[in-house]
Parts: sequence; structure tokens; C-alpha cells
Amino acid sequence: MATMDVMRGPGMERLSRGAKEAASHPWAKKLGRMGYAAKGAVYAIIGVLALKLAAGEGGRATDSRGAVATVAHGPFGIALLSLLTVGLVGFVVWRFAQAFADTEDKGSDAKGLAARAMYLISGVIYGSLALFAVKSVVGASQGRGKGTQGWTATLMEQPFGRVLVVLVGLGIIGFALKQFHTAWKAKFREKLTLTGPAASHQHRVERVCQFGIAARGVVFAVIGGFLVLAGVDANPGEAKGLGEALAVVARQPAGDVLLGVVAAGLVAYAAYLFLQARYRQF
Repeated sequence: MATMDVMRGPGMERLSRGAKEAASHPWAKKLGRMGYAAKGAVYAIIGVLALKLAAGEGGRATDSRGAVATVAHGPFGIALLSLLTVGLVGFVVWRFAQAFADTEDKGSDAKGLAARAMYLISGVIYGSLALFAVKSVVGASQGRGKGTQGWTATLMEQPFGRVLVVLVGLGIIGFALKQFHTAWKAKFREKLTLTGPAASHQHRVERVCQFGIAARGVVFAVIGGFLVLAGVDANPGEAKGLGEALAVVARQPAGDVLLGVVAAGLVAYAAYLFLQARYRQF
């Protein structure tokens, strides 16, 4: 895997040493907290819009870019979007610190490097979102980009492309299963030091976080399943992104109810991220 090779590259030791020094700086931790808050804001917007759709009060099924565009077109759009952009950049910086400085103590064995590679991939994904937000702030023209179906088609054009798409889909399903495991075991509590009102209602806080993480797992399971189907059928049009996955949920029997539950879960996941921003151990 190319990402694993990057983590094992000849300059890794020097990069890791420098990254650890940077990650220990107080500003790095502040950027991390801002980053979790910004990610929470994105998920809150996605969840609220989906809730409104489920309730028949407008709204829509959208993804992270749609959430950024919603901020841009809302009241005080540029000011709020600028704050969101800074937070997203902070999240990218922290993800890279997690990958290269090993701030989570994952280690350098195969399992640890795989976890750190996921942090790196997450950093790249949110780097793309931060760039989209920057372009929105400065008023640069925005194209739709390739989207999920576009990059799926590009991947299929490569040697063994269909196999690669299936493997990516299985990887996303594996990530969804990990989310379910994290929710079930409440492993997120290891990094949270609750104080004040949050500590007084610790049991309820944990249940909200578990609900949110599990709901995110449901969405990613849907995304992964459609990617596997796209690879098997050699049809990129069957691939779904986050907004499209929510739309699929809405089209099921009792779709309004199902979408409402998942959407409420995404709002709960946003609350979990806000708790990370406030109480996480760095």
C-alpha cells in the first residue's frame, strides 16, 4: 500500500521527530480542538438538513461540501465560513500530527501503521474540503468535481480497477464495523476527561456519543456496500457518497422514520465531536 510505504519511508524518522516537536506545541492542541469543532459543525449541518427533509420541512440530503456551501449562503456567510475554514485547516494539521507524530501511541507495527495511515487519509480528505472552503471564501469559481461516481469511474479505468473499487468498498465497510465496535465498547471515553455538567450526566453523554458513532457507521456501511456493488457490476453510477447514501435511506419503506433516526444520529455525532473539542486529552 502506497500510504503504508510513506509511513515507512527513509525520511519517516526525521519527519516523525519534527512532527512530535510540532505536535507538543500549545498551538497544535488548540488547532486540534478547533478542528474537532469545525468537523462537528459540518456534521451538525448535514444532520439538521436531513432531519428537516425527514420531517417534510424542506432540507435535503447532502454531504460535507454541501454543508460548507450552506454556511457560505447563509447569514454572515463569509465570516462564518472563514471561521469554519480555519477550523478545518486545524483538523488537517492535527490529523497529520496523529499520522506522523503518532500522538495516539499507535506504534510502528502493522496494526499501528494502518491506523496512522487512516489518519493521513482523513487529513487528505479534509484538506480537500478545507481547500473547497477557501475557494468559497475568496469567491473562486467552484466546479462540481468528480464526486464519488467520477472517481469510481477513474479507478475502474486502472488495471484491475473493478477489484480496486470492491476493495475500497470493503475497506469502508470495515471502517463502518469499527465504528460499531467503538460505539458498543464506548472506547471514545479513553480520550475524554469530562468535567462540570458533562461529568454530572456522564451516562447520558456516553449514550449520545454511542448513538452518534453508530449512526455514522450505518451511513458508511451504505456507502461501502454500494461501492462493492458498483465494482461487481462494473457500473460507477451505482457508487454513492454521503448525501446520496442518506437519500437511499429516505427511499426505503418507512424512509422518513429511518432517515430521521440516522439524521438524529449524525447530529449526535456532531455533539460527540464538540465534546472532543472541549474535553479531549491531547
